[in-house]
Amino acid sequence: MFSGIVEALGTVAEIRMEPPGCRLIVRAPQIAADTKVADSLCVNGCCLTVVECEGDTFAFQAGPETLARTNLGELQPGGRVNLERALAVGGRMGGHFVSGHIDGVGTLHAREDHGEWSTFWFSLPRKLSAQMASKGSIAVDGVSLTIVESEPDRFSVALIPYTLAVTTLGLLAVGGKVNLETDILAKYVQRLAESQQWK
Repeated sequence: MFSGIVEALGTVAEIRMEPPGCRLIVRAPQIAADTKVADSLCVNGCCLTVVECEGDTFAFQAGPETLARTNLGELQPGGRVNLERALAVGGRMGGHFVSGHIDGVGTLHAREDHGEWSTFWFSLPRKLSAQMASKGSIAVDGVSLTIVESEPDRFSVALIPYTLAVTTLGLLAVGGKVNLETDILAKYVQRLAESQQWK
């Protein structure tokens, strides 16, 4: 379980093909010293298991399902990723509850920059919109954000200068793909409503 508060920007050091998947090697000195094999890390919002640690790098194995359903399959060496370690029991809870299980991929449809501040509009699969509401929570590439406006095919978020500076969102250009995870409570509410129609 994660909070959507990004701890560090990592750099993709290497992508090693391991058919049908790959090994994703990430460099992040800020958290490497405290990372060990079998740890869960949130990488661009996707919960992955550390399979190797060496110096200031650690590696994950991403299978075909993960590569097909997230933006991790589009990563290239030198690219940046948002990183967050799993929540520690007893620690402070910022952001919102993030499971690291991606619901879909969105696309940056429009970016409105106002000095150091920005408003982003993302298009998304319509089936996810039923789990979203204005002032609700959304994880975008693992970053906990508050939804400003929610429409059937798109939603907006307002980004402060700090978020733009310390996450990959500041580097995102129109057309860029992002991993989306809707609020876990919204999933259960939707499922409860659907179950009322079961026979």
